[in-house]
Amino acid sequence: MTTLLIVDDHPLQRMGFRMLVESQPDLVVLGEAENGADAVRRATELGPDVVLMDVRMPGVDGIEATRRIIAAGGRSRVLVLTTFDLDEYAYAALRAGASGFLVKDAQPEELLAGIRVVAAGDAVVAPKLTRRLLDRFADQFPVGDEAEAGADAQLDVLTEREREVLTAIGKGWNNTEIAERFHLAESTVKTHVGRILAKIGARDRVQAVIFAYNTGLVSPESR
Repeated sequence: MTTLLIVDDHPLQRMGFRMLVESQPDLVVLGEAENGADAVRRATELGPDVVLMDVRMPGVDGIEATRRIIAAGGRSRVLVLTTFDLDEYAYAALRAGASGFLVKDAQPEELLAGIRVVAAGDAVVAPKLTRRLLDRFADQFPVGDEAEAGADAQLDVLTEREREVLTAIGKGWNNTEIAERFHLAESTVKTHVGRILAKIGARDRVQAVIFAYNTGLVSPESR
């Protein structure tokens, strides 16, 4: 069973998410929270597998709540839910340690699939959303001289193939696209991705994308 904590300041939104989640035999809602401070407290008390986190809430918002939950070092992973616009809050939440990003008007099956993907330890941000997010916030990634400091040491742990795969991840490619580009089996790509995440200390694919930009391996111009 995958356990969840639903965080949203709108009661009807929480009810809708709960009804959807509880329609699935493998998902269970442990509790709800109406603001970020309550979310941090409830996440500590309940230890859910996944926290469905709204971003814009009064008081402690979803970004700060995500940061605190991740910093606590617990088992919970955060799936950010926000409006259709890929605003700065979504980017900030990913930087704070969220494992994924979905818009609130996603189809029910997309949300359910996203919950399961995040619970399994991967990221739920679809490649097309990754590209849109990076397109909008590319200027916030340090590149060039700013990114060179320390980059070589971080990247030296990767093999040449792993650098190629990380570059592709940074460009928003999914495993199928990477496999086709490098003539590899998808299972081999998954193995490469797992090793890359371990070597660079990334929790998931989203953090790998951010790493690729922060080290200058991928730049807005190279995309």
